[in-house]
Amino acid sequence: MNDLRERLLIPPDRVEALNAILMNRDMRIIDDFLAVVAKYGTPEEINEKATKAGSLDVLMAQVKANNPAYYAELEWLIAQKESGAFVTMETYKRNLLGDALDGMAFDEAFAVTLEVSALQYFPWLITAVKQSIANQTLLPARFIRVRKMKEQEEDGDLTAVAAAMQILGASYVETLDTKGTDGSNIHLGGAETIAGYFGGIGQPNSHALKWVDEYLYYYTNYGVRQVLNINPGTVFLGYMLHRLGVDMEFKISVFMGNDNPYAAFWTLMGAKLFARDDGTTPLIGFNWSNSVNNESIEITAQFRKALGFEDVIRFEHHITETWKHIIIQPYDRRDELLDLADHVSNISAKHEGGDPEVDGKRPYPSDILDYFRDKSEIIASGAWDDLERNFLDKMDATAHTGDALTMRGLSVAAAAVHNNE
Repeated sequence: MNDLRERLLIPPDRVEALNAILMNRDMRIIDDFLAVVAKYGTPEEINEKATKAGSLDVLMAQVKANNPAYYAELEWLIAQKESGAFVTMETYKRNLLGDALDGMAFDEAFAVTLEVSALQYFPWLITAVKQSIANQTLLPARFIRVRKMKEQEEDGDLTAVAAAMQILGASYVETLDTKGTDGSNIHLGGAETIAGYFGGIGQPNSHALKWVDEYLYYYTNYGVRQVLNINPGTVFLGYMLHRLGVDMEFKISVFMGNDNPYAAFWTLMGAKLFARDDGTTPLIGFNWSNSVNNESIEITAQFRKALGFEDVIRFEHHITETWKHIIIQPYDRRDELLDLADHVSNISAKHEGGDPEVDGKRPYPSDILDYFRDKSEIIASGAWDDLERNFLDKMDATAHTGDALTMRGLSVAAAAVHNNE
């Protein structure tokens, strides 16, 4: 066995061959990428623009100018934070556990990040916050968004959500418009052929570079740092962009179909190969396929640690899914998470649907295809309230996972607003 293992050793000249391509000034694959970046300036100039554009003061000023109603909601949100309206983590635990809390010790090294998807509209967030305050429940530390970028740029959701995330102390991820359903793949008819994503064809041909272009636009104009990544080509370009010095971050989508440790090893190998000298990589979220089991996550955790990425790359695991158009229901991985969370660190519990016993009984259950609908069409169809209810069900499912973890004596990471003791 040892003799066989030695055959796997990669000779240094293989890395030299790769570097020769990267350094070749006539190599189109690199030249075309660098030309897109150059449109926005040097990496240092790009980061400076993004830092300014993403500051809370700048975002608030834009919201005030473009959507005064949203600005008033943000002012209310700040007031709630300053008045201590959100339940603190210690009070939350006491409310849930009572006197049993006194004999419990929580290991923060294995805190599970509470995550919800998809936060499509700013008003839904405000409704969810009001529900959290009223019920003294935890808000997630992480929100995923799949709304059309141009549409939310126009109505002010983009800046309002970005500001709200800073106020709440939560991270968020945007999904760029450059993907298969935008017409880039001529063989996909739209969201109804979403299964095409599973072939890894979300950004065909020149659209990988358009994805970089779109990212740099939103990064420099609005400070959007984290985006979804669904294609091996744009994963590679994300590595390259970060390696150049652009402080971008991305999470790999469930649609990449990483369903075994060997697929994960291939992805993390690339991250290691193009990591900066300080060990960082833009890959900060690794979303597993819905078919992955605990053993695969445990195996991957072993080499994630060996590569120095245990604290850098979060495993994002779907605990619930939308009721329609993505998986066979009922789908509930909460018990599996409880078995995993005490020995695998840096996991987020992602909730894409409500608890199945609730979601499936709704007159309008959650549907993954709703992510791709225009806001105007949703309102005209009368589905707005139903979709908001779906989102609140997801928030409830997230809270229930937080409760289950806490009752097991396991730590959770919620929005930072709950840390104000």
